Amino acid sequence: MRVLVTGGAGFIGSHVVDVLRERGHVPVVYDVRAHPGADVRDPAAVARALSGVDAVCHQAALVGLGDGVADAAEYVSRNDLGTAVLLAAMAEAGVRRLVLAGSMVVYGEGRYECGRHPGVRPGPRTVADLDAGRFEPLCPVCGEDLSPGLTGEDSAADPRNVYAVTKLAQEHLAAVWARCTGGSAVSLRYHNVYGPRMPRDTPYAGVASFFRSALARGEAPRVFEDGRQRRDFVHVRDVAAANAVALEAGCAPGTLTAYNTGSGEPHTVGEMAQALAAAHGGPEPVVTGEYRLGDVRHITADSSRLRADLGWKPEVGFEEGMREFARAGLRAD
Repeated sequence: MRVLVTGGAGFIGSHVVDVLRERGHVPVVYDVRAHPGADVRDPAAVARALSGVDAVCHQAALVGLGDGVADAAEYVSRNDLGTAVLLAAMAEAGVRRLVLAGSMVVYGEGRYECGRHPGVRPGPRTVADLDAGRFEPLCPVCGEDLSPGLTGEDSAADPRNVYAVTKLAQEHLAAVWARCTGGSAVSLRYHNVYGPRMPRDTPYAGVASFFRSALARGEAPRVFEDGRQRRDFVHVRDVAAANAVALEAGCAPGTLTAYNTGSGEPHTVGEMAQALAAAHGGPEPVVTGEYRLGDVRHITADSSRLRADLGWKPEVGFEEGMREFARAGLRAD
């Protein structure tokens, strides 16, 4: 297939390009880093890029929590307007296969169980609780402690920050496109992706990049809250492989299918910082007690549907991946 990869010069997109080429496809990079005029919000440029294309792998997005609502317009413009322009151009060009870079942030908090009230959904954490160091959400019914579990694709969406809202909107737009055109759309809901070519020293990078950048400067990684937040850290090459598998398989026409894309091995943020620092040779992480209001406490994936439906499985283990990432080069943007 000839595959247009938006954001194909970025962190995840560049790995997607590599994997597609290895599997015999012809990736076409559409990215402002490589071509200044390659903006997904430009209908004419997108239409030209879609000429002769069989499928689209849509990785272009503004990522990260951002700055509260101060940059909400920029997030909506890049992520949602850009996706709308792309989908309209695909409909016009007759391109009927799409893989979207989704995100686990659409869920908000992950799955929790209360001993007395199963399947509860805690609300957003309050500034008062976070200032007091009360980081764990409690049962909204009885106020007792909760046990975090794995989140499946059927969990209700509950975005907790502007970026999360835009990622959910992208899925809705793609679902409408699929229904209107009979196209096949897959959203891969990435969990915490890390690995070579992550951008350094940017507020829009993930926590793995923050820690790796600090270590490169000879500084201790600063771990927010108490470091016990649970996440699913998945290697970028595994995520790239999932994109290729999803493109090749396609899904039922007229629908959007969402798949969690994670390692299936939950680790705390503190564990990740410690493993990365140890592989790098220090300094040791520092737990600060600071927080970001848009963050959630625990979110880890049940990726069994992706494994069962498409035969994908992660190949890079946590320790192996952290050892590689500790020495890998970082991008400037």
